[in-house]
Amino acid sequence: MAGALSHIRVLDLSRILAGPWAGQMLADLGADVIKVERPSAGDDTRGWGPPWLKDEQGAETNVAAYYLCANRNKRSITIDITRPEGQQLVRDLAAQSDVVLENFKVGGLAQYGLDYDSLKAVNPRLVYCSITGFGQDGPYAPRAGYDFLIQGLGGLMSLTGRPDDEDGGGPMKVGVALTDILTGLYATNAVLAALAWREKSGEGQYIDLALLDVQVACLANQAMNYLATGQNPRRLGNAHPNIVPYQDFPTADGYMILAIGNDGQFARFCEEAGQPGIAADPRFATNRARVANRGELIPMLKRLTIERSTADWVAALEALAVPCGPINTLADVFADPQVQARGLKVTMPHPVAGSLPLVANPMKLSATPVDYRLPPPMLGEHTDGVLAATLGLDAARIAALRAGGIV
Repeated sequence: MAGALSHIRVLDLSRILAGPWAGQMLADLGADVIKVERPSAGDDTRGWGPPWLKDEQGAETNVAAYYLCANRNKRSITIDITRPEGQQLVRDLAAQSDVVLENFKVGGLAQYGLDYDSLKAVNPRLVYCSITGFGQDGPYAPRAGYDFLIQGLGGLMSLTGRPDDEDGGGPMKVGVALTDILTGLYATNAVLAALAWREKSGEGQYIDLALLDVQVACLANQAMNYLATGQNPRRLGNAHPNIVPYQDFPTADGYMILAIGNDGQFARFCEEAGQPGIAADPRFATNRARVANRGELIPMLKRLTIERSTADWVAALEALAVPCGPINTLADVFADPQVQARGLKVTMPHPVAGSLPLVANPMKLSATPVDYRLPPPMLGEHTDGVLAATLGLDAARIAALRAGGIV
């Protein structure tokens, strides 16, 4: 069954995570994604290990697990874009593509004649998405941008971590490169919107997407809390600024999460904990009151939750429709029956590893489901095939390009 984007070709000049994540999303939806990499080393993340991909005999390869997370369903070709012959190959591919993804520094591709204006001249219908740290204008535009830096500069770290007056206090980054991932998702949405507009207008367009812009946009309720009050939100660890109790609590054998969203749930929790009077206390009867009296309530609840195991609490509270759950390790996650039932781990055949476990795409489309066609490619694995089938180059021409170090 053809994917929803099986009629779309994407030329992916990006590397690291934000751009490749967008490329993988489009590829999972059926697009033909051609990943252009440097002949010498390819995408930087191929070397971001350990851990490393292992071959069928269990020996480590030179491909990092990091690279494998964002490059499924793509074809890899190697082109030296610093050479005029390589630049022409990219222009020829762009002429036959619908989308270009790139995350070079501002102006970085203009020196090679691969910027939007140059490629638009050969393909006016092209949708060209540039991903940078800070966007194409503004005082920070020339700077390189990395997820960790943007989490700090964009305010996320000021909200993440324990309060300064607690043990282990201080700002923390999120445990995955969340700003990169969110930027990849925004890029995918922007590309799809531009393709939809092209269907109406016949025109391509340029997309300027910045990690900083995405990070600020995704501050969501915390940004609005600040804009509404003028007060900087403070770090609350795992607690919620607007809902109480909504955080982690100690149990007899670890921790659990209580995510109580209304007064009825809180009353049922207190009843199960053997302290119904807490929910009747005017200081705690409503969420507004609980937020105001957080400092008194949370220690009281912690003295109750520590008396029973996580599993006991989860079983009892789930039966009462009180939102709660454990804090799983990744081993726990992939052993979880719901995760398994939803098929969130997939295995693909791989030319070196034999079989390769990957995290599934969570989008479940009834008519055009995600198709796992190609494992993350080896460096330059598809160079000859793409140059021959897409650009019509014969074997002698490809051999000459290879001999000259162009591909």
